[in-house]
Amino acid sequence: MPTITLNRKVFERLVGKKLPTEKLKDRISMLGTDLEKVTDNEIIVEVFPNRPDMLSEQGFARAFSSFIGVKKGLRKYKVRESNEQVIVHPQVKNIRPFTACAIVKNLKFTDESIREIVQIQEKLHITYGRNRKRCAIGVYPLDKISLPIHYTAKKPSEIKFQPLDKDKELKADEILKLHPTGIEYAHLLKDAVLFPIFHDSRDNILSMPPIINSETAGKITEDTKDVFVECSGHDLTVLEICLNIIVTALADMGGDIYSMKINYGSKQVITPNLTPRKIKMDSSYYNKLLGLNLSNSQIKSFLLRMGYDVQGSTILIPAYRADILHQVDIAGDIAIAYGYENFKEKIPDVATIAEEDSLENFKEKVITILLGLGFLETSTYHITSETIQNEKMNNKFPLIKLSNALSQEFTVIRSKMLPCLMQVLSENLHHEYPQNLCEIGRVFKEEKTTETGINENENLAIVIAHGNSDFSELKKVLSTLMSALSIKYIIKPTVHNSFIKGRVGNIIINKKELGYIGELHPQVLTNFNLGVPVAALELNINELFKLV
Repeated sequence: MPTITLNRKVFERLVGKKLPTEKLKDRISMLGTDLEKVTDNEIIVEVFPNRPDMLSEQGFARAFSSFIGVKKGLRKYKVRESNEQVIVHPQVKNIRPFTACAIVKNLKFTDESIREIVQIQEKLHITYGRNRKRCAIGVYPLDKISLPIHYTAKKPSEIKFQPLDKDKELKADEILKLHPTGIEYAHLLKDAVLFPIFHDSRDNILSMPPIINSETAGKITEDTKDVFVECSGHDLTVLEICLNIIVTALADMGGDIYSMKINYGSKQVITPNLTPRKIKMDSSYYNKLLGLNLSNSQIKSFLLRMGYDVQGSTILIPAYRADILHQVDIAGDIAIAYGYENFKEKIPDVATIAEEDSLENFKEKVITILLGLGFLETSTYHITSETIQNEKMNNKFPLIKLSNALSQEFTVIRSKMLPCLMQVLSENLHHEYPQNLCEIGRVFKEEKTTETGINENENLAIVIAHGNSDFSELKKVLSTLMSALSIKYIIKPTVHNSFIKGRVGNIIINKKELGYIGELHPQVLTNFNLGVPVAALELNINELFKLV
């Protein structure tokens, strides 16, 4: 979890109330964060990754003030029109295609507030931005920029500017080789033919995302009054929430927020959009989940303490909250406001003897065997995208879509495990090969005969990726695994769109098809930006367990 250091005086001023140290420690811990230390000048606290809006004095104080009842309810921020625009050029389409931008004016920067801005950028980059891959942030002094802004991409040889903390201009490829930040994040532009840049109307380069800002046009000082803020990446929804987190923090510093038009040519988007999202209040669900019997008025009072607003039976969710995806997230916040210390301990009426689930034992045995063969176990999300599950795998398997997807990255629940491991490989191109990965995870498919209409299974996926990986190498792994489990199997040739024809087969055990094994098709490798061959298999663990 990210650890942030808060200036206690700034924090208490923003909260609007000064608590005794012991009371402060208690309430911070009950907010759902892990308090490390409180001194006269600092508060050091770990913030869970699902609350990036709390990674600053402003965001943490906003949540805390509401929680202790000083400034309850939804914070309202006024967004004025600037009539300024950011022109997005088609060259960025296949690199980092989206951006969300804003202008914040009338700020008064000090050494302390500059430290706060640097901290929130760094923490958002690491957590919400996933080390800048998902989202990169830039904050620039507006007085050094000539509007409108252009977001485009050029060949590395055509890009030259003075990066932060350097006293001379460097070309793009030199920045990646010589600048410490460039070296650290060079893998994000690996194999890119064009590098993205922001430049103003006079062609002055502001930054080369997701790497670094310009020293001349991208450095905030105490003389800065107005700033231009941009977030760039692959998912517009992610960028808009990230921008909302930053501009609301700047507004709490005393700034005025101004919107900008993001011109994509065929369409325009206005950012930031601080309109609250809405969700229907489901009191019976909250009470059932929490084991309580709260009235609607009680639920409303708890939601106000967590920074929401309630209008009738509709809950208004702050535009800077990235973690509210489902009713269960609302229930979690109600539990925090109710107070975990207020839940009564209760011994179950049914006496049972604890015993490990036999399927879990079997899964552990399978993974232990693979770890002994030099594999690395991964753990990926159940929720993914159609692009990863089907498009990049050259398949058209039926998928279960989320009815309230809030991000293009997470729109379906997975039906196969192999695409998830392929995504892990694509996100680790900067690491050495071989990369031999394995994972047992839950997959989902529609089945009307079940109570929920969904059938859930545990599948095992294995990938071997290096310059000489092939079918034979993975077949040896499969044979070793099956031998250790005392299972006999055969491989029957088949056709699978994800694999090379003639290099793929079904895994047959007791005359049942339980999975497939083969060498992945070159097009699939290209889709995931992989430059080495990959041998892979996927196996139904539930059915394998039944046979054992």
